[in-house]
Amino acid sequence: MQALSRHPLFDELDRCRKFLEPALKYSGGTHDWYDIVQGVTAGHLQLWPMENGALVTEILTYPRRKVVNVFLGGGDMAELAAQHDNIIDWSKTQGCTAARLSGRDGWRREFAKYGWKPLYQTLEKEFG
Repeated sequence: MQALSRHPLFDELDRCRKFLEPALKYSGGTHDWYDIVQGVTAGHLQLWPMENGALVTEILTYPRRKVVNVFLGGGDMAELAAQHDNIIDWSKTQGCTAARLSGRDGWRREFAKYGWKPLYQTLEKEFG
């Protein structure tokens, strides 16, 4: 009987967990750590590991466009921002025509130098 192989991204996910898991508390309750691991290993989410941080992206497909959404990140902000060109270049190869980033105000300040601008405010009311 052949042994089950471990997904090659598990080690990198384990290493990046210390950067990403704390950021999940700001994600509005949309994901937990298991969801991130499942999404990355299934290929629905993309992990961008760095030495001192990590980002997670997803491709959003709308009727008229595809957008890369940077929805989770943690670690050294300068190192995260330095992935800007890599993510944009990769996104273009996936057919994306825009990028979005969800995050706290520090992200807006850091990414303004790359030409990012606020698109809208997100408001939420929990119920039920």
